[in-house]
Amino acid sequence: MAKHHPDLVMCRKQPGVAIGRVCEKCDGKCVICDSFVRPETLVHICDECNYGSFEGRCVVCGGVGVNNAYYCRECTQMEKDREGCPKIVNLGSTKTDLFYERKKYGFKKR
Repeated sequence: MAKHHPDLVMCRKQPGVAIGRVCEKCDGKCVICDSFVRPETLVHICDECNYGSFEGRCVVCGGVGVNNAYYCRECTQMEKDREGCPKIVNLGSTKTDLFYERKKYGFKKR
């Protein structure tokens, strides 16, 4: 997701012992490059991203986490798994625009 949306910001703090989780929608994808092939290294996130209500949430979209998150083999070889916590911190302009567009026209979420 972060590869295709340049406005998304990752946490990038020092990862702790907490294991990153992904939701059903993001399951099987590499956290960095969205690849579905060869999951290899388990994702570790920082303690701040796993604290309180954020515990067990999806690293990519913030939904309810159901499985462990993995880096693909290519990202592990290029050592992108060592760049810090991969949790997406901001919403991004696309989701924010959608929220205000719905509010403007009075559409209700189903």
